[in-house]
Amino acid sequence: DFTNYSVFSLWDTYRAAHPLYALMDRKRTLDYIKTFLAQYQQGGRLPVWELAGNETDCMIGFHSVSVIADALVKGISGFNVKLALEAMLNSATWNGFGLPAFNKNGFISMEDEPENVSRTLEYAYDDWCIAAFAKYTGRADVYNDYIQKAQYYKNIFHPKSAFAQPRKNGNWFTPFDPRE
Repeated sequence: DFTNYSVFSLWDTYRAAHPLYALMDRKRTLDYIKTFLAQYQQGGRLPVWELAGNETDCMIGFHSVSVIADALVKGISGFNVKLALEAMLNSATWNGFGLPAFNKNGFISMEDEPENVSRTLEYAYDDWCIAAFAKYTGRADVYNDYIQKAQYYKNIFHPKSAFAQPRKNGNWFTPFDPRE
C-alpha cells in the first residue's frame, strides 16, 4: 500500500530535505516512513544509511527517528504509530556502534568506539526525537526516560575548553585540539 524507497542517506537528509518533504510532499513522506518500518520489520532496526536495498551503516546516528517524529508533529498520519515507537526503541538500544556504552555510561568514550563525540551528540539528538514522539503519542513513561537520555550530550561538554570533547577512561582526553 506504499511506494518502497531505496538509496537514501538519512544522515545527509534528515536535517533539511526530509523536513521539507514533510511540508511539500506528505504522501512521499508517508511512503518513506512506511519504508523505514518495513525495513525495521525485515532487519530488526530502522535504517541508518540504506543503499540499493542494503543497510550500509556507513554513517552515525539513527536519524529515521527524527524523520518519523517530524512528520507526526506536522500532522502526517496513516502509519502504525505503535510499531514506529517500537522500532525507535529497538534502534536506540541496538547492541552496536557505541550504543551500549552510550546507554550505560551516558556518553561514548574513546575506548568504546571511533567517532565517539559525534556519536554521543547524534544519539542524544535521536533520543530527544524519541522523547518528543513519545510525548506526542501519550507515552509519558517513554518520554521520561528518553528526555533524560537526550541530556547525555552534556556529559562530553568540557566546561574549561567550552567544546564537546572526547573522554578516555572516564577523564577528559588531553591534549585536546578542537581543530583535529
